[in-house]
Amino acid sequence: MKLNRALFLSVIMGLAAGVRAAESYTNAYEAIALFTQVLEEVHRNYVNTNEAGYDSLIRHALTGMLQDLDPYSQFMDEESFEDLKEDTAGRFSGIGLEISTKEGLLTVVSPMEDTPAFRAGFLPGDIILEIDGNETRKMGLSEAVKKMRGEAGTTVKLKSIRPATHEIKENVLTRQEIEVASVKEAKLLEGGIGYIRVIQFNEPTAGDLKKELSRLVGQKMKALVLDLRGNPGGLLTTAAGVAELFLPHGALIVFTKGRSAGMDQQTFKSTGLTHYTDFPMVILINEGSASASEIVSGALQDHKRAVLVGEKTFGKGCVQSVLPLEDGAAIKLTTAYYYTPGERIIQDHGIEPDIKVEMAPEDLFKLRTKQTKAGLEEGEMLPAEAGVRDIQLDYAIGTLKGMMIQQERMK
Repeated sequence: MKLNRALFLSVIMGLAAGVRAAESYTNAYEAIALFTQVLEEVHRNYVNTNEAGYDSLIRHALTGMLQDLDPYSQFMDEESFEDLKEDTAGRFSGIGLEISTKEGLLTVVSPMEDTPAFRAGFLPGDIILEIDGNETRKMGLSEAVKKMRGEAGTTVKLKSIRPATHEIKENVLTRQEIEVASVKEAKLLEGGIGYIRVIQFNEPTAGDLKKELSRLVGQKMKALVLDLRGNPGGLLTTAAGVAELFLPHGALIVFTKGRSAGMDQQTFKSTGLTHYTDFPMVILINEGSASASEIVSGALQDHKRAVLVGEKTFGKGCVQSVLPLEDGAAIKLTTAYYYTPGERIIQDHGIEPDIKVEMAPEDLFKLRTKQTKAGLEEGEMLPAEAGVRDIQLDYAIGTLKGMMIQQERMK
């Protein structure tokens, strides 16, 4: 039995009422005095002595303190910190479901392709109601992620609802070792139009994308579709590395603002030697495009380097600083927000497309499933299944054809 956080709150409220009614603390020492008093009361009187040890109580308190700030701040024990490191390297064990909290609900950002969650049919926007019978409204984001992680071969049971149809599903998923190849399907389509799909922003992404771009340019690529649909994001440095491939040297990519002037302010500009700036470009986005995807999309949109086609993105644009602690644990803390070069805030707002083209998530899932099963040969168009077409890609290709004609006329 875990210590109920409500117990902490009720004890604190009761003690605080007798000490200082509506008066605010003026320094940390006064607040710590109350915390210490509560800690001792729980340590002496809580019914389950196994949960009332100082180590356990302090970790419960730290977890509650950080997860109550926002969905992304969290206290990570040594194991969770190691899991985070594995994520950024593009390899981990789990079910392949990227989740976040939206309007207080545990929401699917995107399932990673060719993973248990993808094969089970999870879609962006699905709400996770229960994990192994535990209601998610009672747990923080970090706890939910940890419950879905585990050793390959073990199972986890998820209960979910799809808001669009009110369909409730229960799935038992077997965890597997997941290695994410972030750059997929780099190929030439009709008329010399290139197509590259990036499904996540991990450490190798920018380098892999650069290689594929060089290959397609060598094959006389005249325009590019960069598909970021369902891409839940990843590393900020990788987002900058991807964006700078398409922007001139020195162009602003993204900047951050903390709560006070000069605090946690960072500016990322285009560097390096390779910049593809001379061909027309469209970026495909949808509600499953988040974080790093929004940084890249917003930067190229503000610089008028690319036209965005699809649907409004998820709206996750807060900076988490990971601060290691002495015992191997760490805290992940929201310290700033991302802003596009045009000073648009991403958090809770998302990025709006230039050309809005709606596509049912179920239709995109069918197309992705067929791609995963069959693969595509060089030059082959994205497949249609049971009359389903990728209408967002169709619009992207049509837009690029028009841009290519205009470019030729201007020569």
